Amino acid sequence: MLRPDPAQRPQLIEIRDNLTDRIVEAECEGRLGEIEGLKVSLAAADAELAQLDAQSARVQRAIDLGMPSFRDIAARSTEP
Repeated sequence: MLRPDPAQRPQLIEIRDNLTDRIVEAECEGRLGEIEGLKVSLAAADAELAQLDAQSARVQRAIDLGMPSFRDIAARSTEP
């Protein structure tokens, strides 16, 4: 699966909003076949946005690996 570019998030939001508007319009005009196709596209856009959100959450979260810092190691070497 390809990773979406975080810089394209505003465009994805615009696409999602446009698809939502087009679904409402198609429902009002009774174009049932078009609605199904638009819903598939909307689900794909939502999935890409969710993937971007998950990706940014992983990047922003620091993980403590329990590795000593250089200062910790240096302090241990000077202890008697």
